[in-house]
Amino acid sequence: MSTLQNRQFKLTSRPTGMVKRGDFEFVSTPAGEPGPGEALVKVLYLSLDPAMRGWMNAGRSYIAPVGIGEVMRAGGIGRVVASKDAALAVGDTVVGMTGVQDYAIAKAKELTKVDARLAPLPRYLGALGMPGLTAYFGLLDIGQPKEGETVVVSAAAGAVGAVVGQIAKIKGCRVVGIAGGPDKCRYIVEELGFDAAVDYKNEDVRAGLARHCPKGIDIYFDNVGGDILDTVLSMLARRARVIVCGAISQYNNHEAIQGPRNYLSLLVNHALMEGFVVFDYAARFPEGVQALAGWMFGGKLKAREDVVEGLETFPDTLQKLFRGENFGKLVIKVADE
Repeated sequence: MSTLQNRQFKLTSRPTGMVKRGDFEFVSTPAGEPGPGEALVKVLYLSLDPAMRGWMNAGRSYIAPVGIGEVMRAGGIGRVVASKDAALAVGDTVVGMTGVQDYAIAKAKELTKVDARLAPLPRYLGALGMPGLTAYFGLLDIGQPKEGETVVVSAAAGAVGAVVGQIAKIKGCRVVGIAGGPDKCRYIVEELGFDAAVDYKNEDVRAGLARHCPKGIDIYFDNVGGDILDTVLSMLARRARVIVCGAISQYNNHEAIQGPRNYLSLLVNHALMEGFVVFDYAARFPEGVQALAGWMFGGKLKAREDVVEGLETFPDTLQKLFRGENFGKLVIKVADE
């Protein structure tokens, strides 16, 4: 296997503001051989996620930062081409943390086998992967939606937000999505079944939410932070739940992150605000996947992927997330299936 050449993106500097191609080195090295308990995986698709921006920063977080000179961390799906663990065979399709590269050597116990016949492979990085699980556990465990409640979700056409809104509808809630542009707003209402959409790029968010949530907001699933979070906090219903999943509007700030100014609304409305990381629920991932797959194959859950071809496009493709240009789950196609 040492004859296989492995292209890799390695982090060379801590980005300031928006990630740049110059923050990485694009190198080619031999793929290497797996050791005992490991497998060599040919990466087919890579998952691009907002969390990747935080992984590049030094400092304390829920996971250690990517080290300078290390392969950039990323989730991926691929096929086993060599294995030294009885749990995996050559040809198995697996999901795991592969890194931004053509080939990954990983411990077999850290890879999950999936059935490539049941769904398109990119879907295992989206609605049937970490974004879907993030939506599932965040909304159901923290939000605890009840029939008839009003749920608002930001970045509603994104990988997590789209699933949040659909699960909320399954649970009998009224769902309002905040998304950027008429195409995305039309998509979440006409194709995903949201009750209403607010176009943050072309209308006043406060006025839109006031129109669609006249009795206040019972659950807010926050993916963006910043001004939109502040607006929603001022419109909470009594005993509302605010789920902090991400703050994509803040990740590339040159200054300090803007925190919520309207947090006293939590006091006035006896509301709760809680952050979480999907890895907290690792022991329950099979439960989540089973539920998501059941809804999907039953026609209750739809998904969309935004596929960009070419590993070499990684730094530029990653920027699509922070410019709001992706439509659905953003993935890079690294190799043909």
